[in-house]
Amino acid sequence: MQGSLMLDIAGTWLTAEDRQLLRQPQVAGLILFARNIEDPRQVRELSAAIRAVRPDLLLAVDQEGGRVQRLRQGFVRLPAMRALADNANAEHQAEQCGWVMATEVLAAGLDLSFAPVLDLDHQRSAVVGSRSFEGDAQRATLLAGAFIRGMNAAGMAATGKHFPGHGWAEADSHVAIPVDERSLEQIRAVDLQPFAQLSRQLAAVMPAHVIYPQVDSQPAGFSRRWLQDILRGELAFDGVIFSDDLSMAGAHVVGDAACRIEAALAAGCDMGLVCNDRAAAELALSALQRLKVEPPQGLARMRRQAFPGIEYRQNPRWLAALGSLRDAQLID
Repeated sequence: MQGSLMLDIAGTWLTAEDRQLLRQPQVAGLILFARNIEDPRQVRELSAAIRAVRPDLLLAVDQEGGRVQRLRQGFVRLPAMRALADNANAEHQAEQCGWVMATEVLAAGLDLSFAPVLDLDHQRSAVVGSRSFEGDAQRATLLAGAFIRGMNAAGMAATGKHFPGHGWAEADSHVAIPVDERSLEQIRAVDLQPFAQLSRQLAAVMPAHVIYPQVDSQPAGFSRRWLQDILRGELAFDGVIFSDDLSMAGAHVVGDAACRIEAALAAGCDMGLVCNDRAAAELALSALQRLKVEPPQGLARMRRQAFPGIEYRQNPRWLAALGSLRDAQLID
């Protein structure tokens, strides 16, 4: 892996322009969205086509469950993570969900889903809401840890998001710049706990496009205070730091796409995501070509560790996991 940029494509197959872009050594990853996906076979074919151009590219998707699930037709419709908390056997079911999710994503030819969400549900943030495991930090940590165990058992590395917690800020960072006015001590005591307690199980972290003005004037993803002093220093996290999508409104405080990716990498991100805006992705790429950024270390650990094969639905563990989730009325 050579580059520091993850981008996207427009359709369900690669165009000549896409292929040319993916050949650039500064590009290290590609993320799929719902518009890129028809069914499992098509995703496998698209993944194979991408790997034929660049075998080393990291292929990602957001497959959390609930409303954030890009792979739908022909895939298990997973529950929102908040639905697990009220289950009598919640920890076991969280592990089953993590394993099922990871198995399907890996079988489709991809490397990872950006999961789990470690934000706490303070019942303030509509963009977090049911994506969160819980409002209680200890309970959320327990369930997220189980979900991660399931992911890891299937062969997928886990990415905790959105550091240090998006659950208190009310605005949606996709369309606005959220602000969390709490003190560092308050955040440390509550929202930071899942990240702190799971730091050794997480292979990657994705920071929030949220400003915490009592800590830093910049959003967490552009803040050396958050990424270097607190995440790397206090939490001793040594994994990969992915920016959240630098095309989101919450990232616009630092300028155009070139400024954004420069600021994210300078703050400590290993890879910048620039999605849903090809012109912005090309601008970010030009910036990286000009800067001659050193390739990040550790991205290889995000590659899939196993490939379940396309017959995974005959696997006894698969059948047992689906049976358990159905008995708990978490899936249809």
